Amino acid sequence: MRAIYLEAIGEPFKLIDKEKPKAGPGEAIVRVKAAALNHRDVWIQHGRYFTKDYPTILGSDCAGVVAELGDGVDETWLGQEVIVDPSSDWGDNPGAQSLQFKVLGMPEDGAFAEYVKVRAENLHLKPGHLSFEEAAALPLGGVTAYRAMFTKCNLEEGDRVLITGIGGGVALFALQFAAAVGAEVWVTSGSDEKIGLAQDLGAKGGVNYKNANWGKELKAQTKGFDVIIDSAAGEGFVQLVKLAKPGGRIGIYGGTTGMIGQLNPAELFWKQLSIHGSTMGTAEDFTQMVKLVDEKEIKPVVDIVYPLEKTEEAMRYMEAGKQFGKIVVKVGE
Repeated sequence: MRAIYLEAIGEPFKLIDKEKPKAGPGEAIVRVKAAALNHRDVWIQHGRYFTKDYPTILGSDCAGVVAELGDGVDETWLGQEVIVDPSSDWGDNPGAQSLQFKVLGMPEDGAFAEYVKVRAENLHLKPGHLSFEEAAALPLGGVTAYRAMFTKCNLEEGDRVLITGIGGGVALFALQFAAAVGAEVWVTSGSDEKIGLAQDLGAKGGVNYKNANWGKELKAQTKGFDVIIDSAAGEGFVQLVKLAKPGGRIGIYGGTTGMIGQLNPAELFWKQLSIHGSTMGTAEDFTQMVKLVDEKEIKPVVDIVYPLEKTEEAMRYMEAGKQFGKIVVKVGE
């Protein structure tokens, strides 16, 4: 089979021929139709991920058709169009992942290949309204957004929610999920164009965080937020605390701008705020996320589709950070 191979830290991704995997007990082989990129893949390429197990085939997100089943797997899965939950071994505590928790695409070979081996329990039927490219865009970003917004921050219909850094995959899923359940959504971005695109997807408004007084501008327009979903942290997090309404919930799933600045403790305890760290999600989070996407017929935003052999080019495009939505590689017809 064709596969995209990363030989060592700092090396480019390259196309190779590799033996097709075989399904063991409780496993399935999925013929990959499309796979999506995550920043995790670039971090691994640069040696900035906590797991370092090279050489490897990366790729956590995929959609395809079940081609082979191992012993003990329900035969009705054979030939089904599926998406794959890329996480395994979360553990017994739904509040936090175990030390054994891992994600497809290191240490186990991932989805940048014509076939991928996965646990059969991680298979989910592909929602019928999605193309393979759209479905491949869903797994990691979708479950991360779902857990931060619903499991951790208990978003409800009618809540006013702020989503920072709109344009990335997780932020866009958070926007689409929140709008689908009847929340009022506002966004921030460093691009006025991306704010406009977010409004096309259901956001009520937004501000450019490059403006000196963006926090005051948002406060004047909204009077504050019930839920805030953030991936940036950094100095701007101080503004988010100011923007949270009394009893507000802040979910943080990333830290692209670094360490959080000085916070006034009184704003936390007097407003009775809750700050929730969140990353990826449990099997139940994933199941509920797919259910929401299916019932509301939500379509992931796909920015661009590359052929498999141009995965290295796709990585550089993602690293430049100009995309609005997910970057997908098409693997099979």
